[in-house]
Amino acid sequence: MSVHTNDEPGSTADLPAPDGAVTVTLKILRFNPEAPDKAGWESFQVPCLPTDRLLNLLIYVKGYLDGTLTFRRSCAHGVCGSDAMIVNGVNRLACKVLMRDMLRKDGKDTVITIAPLKGLPVEKDLVVDMEPFFDSYRQIKPFLMTSGQEPTRERIQSQTDRARYDDTTKCILCACCTGSCPVYWADGSYFGPAAIVNAHRFIFDSRDEGAEERMEILNGVDGVWRCRTTFNCTEACPRGIKVTQAITEVKRALLFHRKAVVR
Repeated sequence: MSVHTNDEPGSTADLPAPDGAVTVTLKILRFNPEAPDKAGWESFQVPCLPTDRLLNLLIYVKGYLDGTLTFRRSCAHGVCGSDAMIVNGVNRLACKVLMRDMLRKDGKDTVITIAPLKGLPVEKDLVVDMEPFFDSYRQIKPFLMTSGQEPTRERIQSQTDRARYDDTTKCILCACCTGSCPVYWADGSYFGPAAIVNAHRFIFDSRDEGAEERMEILNGVDGVWRCRTTFNCTEACPRGIKVTQAITEVKRALLFHRKAVVR
């Protein structure tokens, strides 16, 4: 099978392709900081099988068609969160997108658009600067806060207490939720959904003693009250976390805490 990049009309090369593969078009938004004026969409014809993941196709492009294509990846199993990007307008993990779900059933050519996450500075192609994201994460103090001497054994917790925050322990810090938030796009100073989700994980942990401090942080101008409940974050989460619900629970906890202080 011969494949070629559309930026080189007519050029072909004999490249490996598995038996039974079909050709799809990856339309990728490119950006090179050394030539910012040349930023734009570039298309690649890539062979694939229904069992392939989108990440496999990106690796094929980099390995055989254009070695300058830049993207992040690590575990390739939807655990590390490295390869978050916008796929056909939706924030996804490339390693969790199966081609059998992307291939058109009507026999027409399949075109997949791929772009970097919104709201974070693009460094090159599909790689964004994650430092603003992690800065917000660090500000909510995502670690167990306790007083007194450390126990000599594990901290015991009931199954009921553990279940209270089970959902928000699933966050892998991929930034899919934060990159889907219109408020974060408009003003990057907002903590964003992921930071609030991780604050939720500790605020409702019965072993933690830092809930009041975290709620005070999230009660600020860039905290939970900036959320407009669009549910973009919940729809974008590759781990199925009920992100909007977690943010609402933090808001409710803040309201009850403020009422208790007033009384």
